[in-house]
Amino acid sequence: MYRRLQRHLRTSVVLALGMALLGCVEPPQAPSRVVKPKPRVEAPPARPPKVARPTSQKSAMLRNYLHQVQKAQLEQGLLRRDGGGDDTPFTSDMLARNFEQIALYNEYDGNFAGRGGQSPLRRWEAPIRMGILFGDSVPPSQRRSDTANIEAYARRLGRITGHPISTSGTPNFMVVVASEDDRVETLALAAQQVAGVSASSLRAMRNMRRDTYCAVAAYAAGANPNVYTAAVAVIRSENPALLRLSCIHEELAQGLGLANDYPAARPSIFNDDDEFALLTRQDELLLKMLYDPRLRPGMTAAEVNPRTRIIARELTDGPL
Repeated sequence: MYRRLQRHLRTSVVLALGMALLGCVEPPQAPSRVVKPKPRVEAPPARPPKVARPTSQKSAMLRNYLHQVQKAQLEQGLLRRDGGGDDTPFTSDMLARNFEQIALYNEYDGNFAGRGGQSPLRRWEAPIRMGILFGDSVPPSQRRSDTANIEAYARRLGRITGHPISTSGTPNFMVVVASEDDRVETLALAAQQVAGVSASSLRAMRNMRRDTYCAVAAYAAGANPNVYTAAVAVIRSENPALLRLSCIHEELAQGLGLANDYPAARPSIFNDDDEFALLTRQDELLLKMLYDPRLRPGMTAAEVNPRTRIIARELTDGPL
């Protein structure tokens, strides 16, 4: 659930639909009396456009570091955006195995301190309503582009999974985009706005390491401990554009229930090699499997695996 720089990196281093009613109108009638014109009221001066809060030297240094990370990765042929191709074939057996490793294991323990173990199947049952919170230091142009990317990706995730996912209504899945300077206060706002999330539960996100680009935490506050009811993702605003988009793709998908990374999964964003920046064809199939009605939250690996082998064969026809 954390996106980090890998040791493989060899060099130093994120309508108004205006409706115009056009038609014929009756010509105005001449007034029966002289109407005294009202005095002209001067319009108030336009407010200056909102500008971002200046960032600190620490944030500026982090931004430079992350730009060097992206540059080095691109030079090595990483952060691919093609979704996989002839060089990344996979079979139904590989798809089923990758699903088991990614959906039925935890990447970290509850404190993000160590590797997690095996887990029952987890996913959402209620509709997902994503919200976006920006730190005060995020400039308006970046807010617009990130908002457009998150909204488009939410629609795509809904189409893939068949699960209702929107960016309207009271959020139960908050996406925080903030800098080193305002991440703590923006996460505190997220805890106030998302039911089932406390400020203390976001402690690990407040204290992110420099090589952590982004993270997500999902919560199960209902009767079934394997049904997600809330989630918070945090993305460093210092990330350059492609790394930020990569974070959006990985963390929002992991927040749906694909909680682990698996090094053998390829092509996939659910591993730590950063070969692919954006959701791949195999990742789409993993999400379809996760929300297949034949699976239920709380199922163990012994219950899931026979079903996922059948589903994987249905989704694939030999290598893809």
